[in-house]
Amino acid sequence: MSEAPNTASHAASATRPIRLRDALRQARIEAADRTGVVVDLRDAEMARLEILNEALDPLFAQIPDPVDLFDRGISQGDTPRLWIDVVAHVVMGRDKRIYRFVQDTRFGRIVIAESHAVAVIVDAVTDYVARRMIEREHALVATPVPEPAVIEKPRRSGFWIFALGFFVGAAALFGLALLAALRSL
Repeated sequence: MSEAPNTASHAASATRPIRLRDALRQARIEAADRTGVVVDLRDAEMARLEILNEALDPLFAQIPDPVDLFDRGISQGDTPRLWIDVVAHVVMGRDKRIYRFVQDTRFGRIVIAESHAVAVIVDAVTDYVARRMIEREHALVATPVPEPAVIEKPRRSGFWIFALGFFVGAAALFGLALLAALRSL
C-alpha cells in the first residue's frame, strides 16, 4: 500500500519539470512553436497580397506615366499591406483569408471593399483609381482665381500727409521754444 502513493507522486514529478531551467526550456519551445505559426500566417498573408498585386498589374499598366498619384507596393511590417497610394491600402482581415480595401481619411479609416475574391477587390481598386484620376483632372483644370484689382492711389495723398507732419512738427518746436523762453525769464 505504501507503493501506490509513491508511484502517484513519481508520475506527477515526471510530468512536471523538476528545475526552473527545464521549465524555461519548455516555455521557449512553446513560444517558438507559436512564433512559427505566426510566421506561417504572415507568409500566407504576404502570398495572398502578392496574388492581388499581380492581378492589379494590368490596371496599373494602363495608367499614363505623367500621373504620379499611385505608389503601389507591399509593406512588410507587423501587418503586411498592399499600398495603392498614400491613403489607400489592402490588408488581410482577421481570418487572414478576406481582403479588406481601406482608405485613411481625416475622420478615420473607412472600408471601401471587403471580399474573399480577388476579382471583387480588383474591381474596387479600379473604381478607386478612376475616381482619383478624375479628381486629379478636375484639380488641374480648375479655373484660375482672378487676381485682385489693384487700385492705385494718387501720390498727392502722400504729399499731404508729409505736409501735415511737417507743420505739426514745426508747431511743436515753436511751442517748446516759447516754453523755454518763458521759463528763462
